[in-house]
Amino acid sequence: MDLGIAGLRVVVTAGASGIGLEIARAFAKEGARVVVCDVDAPALDALDSGLAGHVCDVSDRAAVDRFMHAALADLGGLDVLVNNAGIAGPTGRVDQIAPEDWDRTLAVDITGHFNVTRLAVPALKASANPSIIGLSSAAGRFGFPLRSPYAASKWAVVGFIKSLAMELGEFGIRANAILPGAVDGPRIRSVFEHKARERNQSVEEVQAQVLATTSLKRLIPPQHLATVAVFLASPLGASISGQAISVDGDTQMLV
Repeated sequence: MDLGIAGLRVVVTAGASGIGLEIARAFAKEGARVVVCDVDAPALDALDSGLAGHVCDVSDRAAVDRFMHAALADLGGLDVLVNNAGIAGPTGRVDQIAPEDWDRTLAVDITGHFNVTRLAVPALKASANPSIIGLSSAAGRFGFPLRSPYAASKWAVVGFIKSLAMELGEFGIRANAILPGAVDGPRIRSVFEHKARERNQSVEEVQAQVLATTSLKRLIPPQHLATVAVFLASPLGASISGQAISVDGDTQMLV
């Protein structure tokens, strides 16, 4: 199927690995022009040919200013912004969390979205097919014990996206959030390993407990999230805005 996005100009934050890289690859495969940023310089050096990369920490406004100036110059405008950057944050009860760890999590996971979006909007207003996609999480609709900074920031992403949809709709800009569940990859493996140590269980036992709260009982391939992102940004998704779309195997709760 031709999604009609050849030549689309796309920025993906934290696009050098994991979910961000799969999203960048999916857009590029359909003929879009993609620029990514990431804090991981070696990962940027290893990017696929056809993907342009810049070092940038989205919590650093000066760095974001430099990145967006370069990206918009490279692309000659902007049609799609994918705010993917996020960190897992600390694990522990709220009274055990260091304030600086709380601040850092929110600085990346929600303020980073603001830092990039505010600079992207003027360029998006000039696009014939503009959209913003924010990566939230299943933790953006459930409570998540021992992960309050992460959950708070991911709920905030949904509120930010819904507000953007209302503010920017008059300019034809669509804004949607994707809420992944337990996505297969090194990041979720690290979470499972931490929980296993904490609970004195095996990694396999922890994974089984997590997946027991989903209907499909399996980890989510990151490519499935990329497919949804590309569809939302394509003309086929032209009537979808203000939505929080779960791609989580039908998760009922987080444990």
